[in-house]
Amino acid sequence: MMKYIGKRLLQLIPILLGITFLSFAMMSLAGSDVVTELYTNRGVEVSQDIIDVKRAELGLDRPLIVQYGSWLLSMLQGDMGRSYVTGAGVFNTFLSKLPATLMLTAVSIIMTVAISIPLGILSAVRQDKWVDLMLRFCSFLGNAMPNFFVGMVLMQILSIQLDLLPIISNGVNFNSAIMPAMTLAISMSAKYMRQVRATVLEELNKDYVQGLKARGVRDSVILWKNVMKSSMLMIITLLALSIGNLLGGTAIIESIFMWDGVGKLAVDAINMRDYPIIQAYVVWMSIIYVVVNLITDILYHYLDPRIRLGVARE
Repeated sequence: MMKYIGKRLLQLIPILLGITFLSFAMMSLAGSDVVTELYTNRGVEVSQDIIDVKRAELGLDRPLIVQYGSWLLSMLQGDMGRSYVTGAGVFNTFLSKLPATLMLTAVSIIMTVAISIPLGILSAVRQDKWVDLMLRFCSFLGNAMPNFFVGMVLMQILSIQLDLLPIISNGVNFNSAIMPAMTLAISMSAKYMRQVRATVLEELNKDYVQGLKARGVRDSVILWKNVMKSSMLMIITLLALSIGNLLGGTAIIESIFMWDGVGKLAVDAINMRDYPIIQAYVVWMSIIYVVVNLITDILYHYLDPRIRLGVARE
């Protein structure tokens, strides 16, 4: 097992190199840089000489491969650089935004699990009954609505009409996290409820379930001790994908609700062409998905004997 984990961790190296280089290349094709954006946003007209001096000061006048090599060397030495816009250390800036994203991720996942799994099971158990039809209609509706629209609807109802929650975040606290977390949870629950329903239905139609029923085992025991255990692989996969996406920061939702997390930080950095911040975000996203997938594989190893035997043969 340790050999398997070590091999997966080694796969992170070429992934990081490839992704970070591609992000560097795409930024160079953006048509402008932080110096141009900085002076444009200030509404100040400066000579080309001043722009060239500033670009040289930041190292933006060097070839792309030289810039990337310099950044990579500093990164390997534990130095993520300084923000071109604020001058603050990239690592400290990123760490300061991380608690907000972690909190939003935790609340969103809890809401998603609380909504999608019970409703998905209920929909499967009541297949083709009015409850199932209603839940399937709601899931279609939830899938059809984009996150920003759900967010605006919640703002209108919960903030403007009922005055229960703040329209935009007033700090990293639970009260401010409820509405953006609900926005994310509604969208994810609509998708995952259908997946849970399909997985549970597939298990309910298998021969071993019919055999248990024939031996007089109660339906509730079959559902929770057998069917749900077999369905956990699919549920874990869904949650792992959600956690990876949320930890990366949901840029649109964080921007709408002014939630001060890494997603909003990345959007602001992209708008200002703040390359060190963007690169830190790219590295963060890459590490997240590799680590989350690794954790998911390890959980598979313990939940499914077939996978465990397959790993043992490697």
